[in-house]
Amino acid sequence: MPISQDSQQRDVCARYGAEPVAAPSKLKVGIASNVRQGVQPVNGLRIKPEGDTTGWYIWAGEQWSDDPDFFVPLHVEHLESWCPQAIPFLQLPPGWRFLVAPGFEDVWQDPQLLQGS
Repeated sequence: MPISQDSQQRDVCARYGAEPVAAPSKLKVGIASNVRQGVQPVNGLRIKPEGDTTGWYIWAGEQWSDDPDFFVPLHVEHLESWCPQAIPFLQLPPGWRFLVAPGFEDVWQDPQLLQGS
């Protein structure tokens, strides 16, 4: 039986000593369209959630863009088709980042993400 997404997400949090924070499927992430193009690596960072968002921003490649059209809103439930490799990290709390590529995973806490919140 495959491991459930919730269980997999909690395992990631436990492995890195982070307290899980849910990312409900009806809430949104900010995601760059380049993740659908197979660009590597895949990056994610989580700020404090507001409104109907999880606080997650997910993009592919080496560079973040400040272009206002770089990120589009996407419900968590659609990540399976857009960026399944991000799903295991979704319960990491605000102030955390991840970077994944084939055969590589890095997860770390970044307190600067919480400044001003």
